[in-house]
Amino acid sequence: MSRVILLLFFLSCFASGNVRAAETMDLSGRWRFALDPNDNGVTNSWFTNDLPDKIKLPGILQAQGYGDDISTNTPWVLTLGDAWWKLQPAALHEHFSQPGHVEVPFLSQPPKHYLGAAWYQRDIEIPQDWSGKHFTLFLEHAHWKSTVWVDDKEYPPQDSLVAPHITDLGTLTPGRHRVTICVDNRLQLPAAGHLVDSHSISDSLGAAWNGIVGKIELRAASPVWIDDVQVFPDVTNKSALVKIKIGNSTGEAGNGNIAAVFGGMDSVIVPASVPVTWDASGGSAELEIPMPNANLWNEFHPNLQSFTLQLHSAAGGQPLMMYPVTFGLRQITTQGKDMFINGRLVNLRMTHFGGDFPITGYPAMDVASWKKIFQACKDYGLNGMRFHSWCPPEAAFEAADEMGFYLQPECGLWGDFRSPQMKQWLNDETARLLKAYGNHPSFILLSPSNEPRNYQNFTPEWAAMNYTNDNRRLYTSGTGWGDPVMFRDGGAQYAAAPHVGAGTLRGPSAWFGGDYRDALANVHIPVLGHEVGQWCAYPDFDVMKEFTGYLQPGNYDIFKYIAKQEGVLGEDKEFAWASGRFQLESYKEEIEANLRTPGLSGFELLDLHDYLGQGTALVGVLDTFWEPKSYVTAAEYRSFAGPIVPLARLNQRTFTTDETLTSDVEMYNFGEGPISSAQPYWKIVAATGKPVAGGDWDARDIPIGKNIPLGQVSADLSRLAAPAAYKLVVGLKNTAIENDWNIWLYPAQIEPSKTADVLVTNDWAVAETALAAGGKVLFLPAAADLDPTRCPPMKNVPVFWNIQMTVRPPQNPRPRFDAMLGLLCETDSPALAEFPTDKNCDWQWTQLINNVRSVNLESAPASLHPIVWAIDDWNRNWKLGVIFEGNVGPGRLLVSAINLDGDRGGAGLQQLRRSLLDYMGSDKFHPAVTLTPDQASALWARSSASEIKQPTRVFDPDLNDGSIPAPAKQ
Repeated sequence: MSRVILLLFFLSCFASGNVRAAETMDLSGRWRFALDPNDNGVTNSWFTNDLPDKIKLPGILQAQGYGDDISTNTPWVLTLGDAWWKLQPAALHEHFSQPGHVEVPFLSQPPKHYLGAAWYQRDIEIPQDWSGKHFTLFLEHAHWKSTVWVDDKEYPPQDSLVAPHITDLGTLTPGRHRVTICVDNRLQLPAAGHLVDSHSISDSLGAAWNGIVGKIELRAASPVWIDDVQVFPDVTNKSALVKIKIGNSTGEAGNGNIAAVFGGMDSVIVPASVPVTWDASGGSAELEIPMPNANLWNEFHPNLQSFTLQLHSAAGGQPLMMYPVTFGLRQITTQGKDMFINGRLVNLRMTHFGGDFPITGYPAMDVASWKKIFQACKDYGLNGMRFHSWCPPEAAFEAADEMGFYLQPECGLWGDFRSPQMKQWLNDETARLLKAYGNHPSFILLSPSNEPRNYQNFTPEWAAMNYTNDNRRLYTSGTGWGDPVMFRDGGAQYAAAPHVGAGTLRGPSAWFGGDYRDALANVHIPVLGHEVGQWCAYPDFDVMKEFTGYLQPGNYDIFKYIAKQEGVLGEDKEFAWASGRFQLESYKEEIEANLRTPGLSGFELLDLHDYLGQGTALVGVLDTFWEPKSYVTAAEYRSFAGPIVPLARLNQRTFTTDETLTSDVEMYNFGEGPISSAQPYWKIVAATGKPVAGGDWDARDIPIGKNIPLGQVSADLSRLAAPAAYKLVVGLKNTAIENDWNIWLYPAQIEPSKTADVLVTNDWAVAETALAAGGKVLFLPAAADLDPTRCPPMKNVPVFWNIQMTVRPPQNPRPRFDAMLGLLCETDSPALAEFPTDKNCDWQWTQLINNVRSVNLESAPASLHPIVWAIDDWNRNWKLGVIFEGNVGPGRLLVSAINLDGDRGGAGLQQLRRSLLDYMGSDKFHPAVTLTPDQASALWARSSASEIKQPTRVFDPDLNDGSIPAPAKQ
């Protein structure tokens, strides 16, 4: 038979309705419905009578007006983030606890809440020509346990969180039948085993819904049918082994053959066929398909192959069943610490996704929606996604297959594996997940659980066993933790960890030119940095307008209210932009440290977009709808997080004119292939964009890999103007490949200010006297002058994850906000004219402000806007000043919380002092706001009597930003 005839036959089979997909009855639409909060349905045989209400499926009941109103007693499915709210002032609680207007700050909430059984029912009409067929009911995603009745016959329940619920209905007679489904979204496993913060079931991201979404179909097949097909590609030999399982409801043995018919595969000309037999319960077969000319699948060339299996009986005639299959010729392997796709070294740049879909409330079930999400990730340089404690639907795998995007699902668990029940359920879920999605080439990694508990004697063996049975992907013992069992030989094939013993794989220890190589010294499998980043930015409250569907932004509403009460709501846009730029600089350092680390196979961010639960973690450079924020473009982010990145080992950012800037430069190249005859260059660029120094390195070929040396930058800084801000830029000529780093240059000798009529003091009594006499005072409050309960210290990194989590009881029974979101600098102020800065905090500031207390301006006039703000956390929104000014009586006051007479900060501190004093000595020093002497005095606490001893911070490995040494063992 020729290829043309085969293809025509293949198409005619689809048209004639012989293909499995044509033998379906779509059950979407209006269903009868009833809530069953008291579990009366089974006892009272609700499946025998028509249910009273109406609901639309696919859909979820809470979105359609069913369930309980949100109240102060709503039994939220979570344990993380809510503790902080219980410690807040009664007045704030009361404001957001009014009937019909109950909101909480630890999640975006649904319109209704419901935990329990709900019943869905409709009638179906089975046509006469389906007589004698084998029937299944296909529910693509039911949450969580589903039990089916057809008329009064009950079928075994389904409880998968990762795969469709497929109920075998056996044989049904033609005619009318009542289909009833009870869906129960309560915890179906021991609470001590299936932790409720799993993203597959938690309210944190809206995943406690009850309903059925995606395809809802009655499927009819031959009594002997193809039950499962798994394709095992062989990249080396350009072939595929097809493993087939046959189902049989006839109770009789038989035989026939299975043929593969190919459409759109130029590599195969003739069909492959193999005989098959089945006994009373079914059978199996294997089919080897040679594909000598097939193109391989990877992130740059997502080539897909397809064929249709035909099952024929020995009697011949029309196929009993046709089964279309799509797959990719792709193989993932490891060697030591390295991963390979099709024999080519690969490095993963992934983001976490917890499964929040604020508009619908449930995961997107269509390919187009997933393509939009994945394209956003690719635009920002990423090549993969980790699904934290949940598994996405088929549409996500299809989109990733078509786009060349790598996926790591998890088995729906934040699990504790002490009990045999949990171990068995994981094994069952794994089998269901692999059966449903195993053929997708994008599915390259699998984890049993996020941060599992009591796993050490179970999940490593789970990983080894599953890899032995199905090596189409790599398996880890769990994402998170750094216990040695995660890395031992003979267990998991890769690890995703925040640390290895006491050696960290994330955080500031490797920023500014360093790397995390020491942590990997005794590791012999590929490792991904776990939940890298987690740096926060202040919210732009305009995002609230985007919440037009299921989840409502009650959390943002509370933050906005607090900001208004504290007098900083008007700064929202500026705070969002400036804090975002500080966040971006932190992400750049974090990611580049990962890319520089020899032997590290990549990272899994937490997260590219904002996270709505666990206290609200605004860690994304995209908002919760995967839309860009104001402060960074995809191109800028991609320059340090993309497939090809120049990397400088620049260990300092501030210089003086008597220094030479030196830095080794290397390449990270995981692009489409080696770069031939690359022409690398470096330059130093002024704020105007004009190059002021530079050089070229020898042209060379750049292979795939990391730590590929380009050369060394060496720049004499004595010829450059100072003080000034510059950028070090490294790139490849005639390409868009370029990366840059901000640097600041100060004079080697900074002349003291000639201003003579300014009193510089840290004694407020002395300052008061001078101000009362009409003098000019630069006041430098000492730490003892600032109330430690009202004047929080600043830090050299932004808030990590979110304050509601990091201060949560019982780890920290007295919450401590000892972090910040950056600075907002009024760059138009002449006070900063001689201190180069953008509007945001950057690395020239951090050495000046780390652990310095900001000044709480609550008692100051509302019109006082600092020259330099400290941006407080959005949960508190205090108005905090670092540098500010005001008239006090006849005198003029400038305050710097930074001790300008201190011994740290070097030339930067001297330059800032010079700039402020020169400003005060000029005719531009005319503060716009006047404080009364009492208002000014109220800013300072004259003693440390109000100091409250803070409790020791209890180590929580999930919340370690890298500044706390990790324990050697979990």
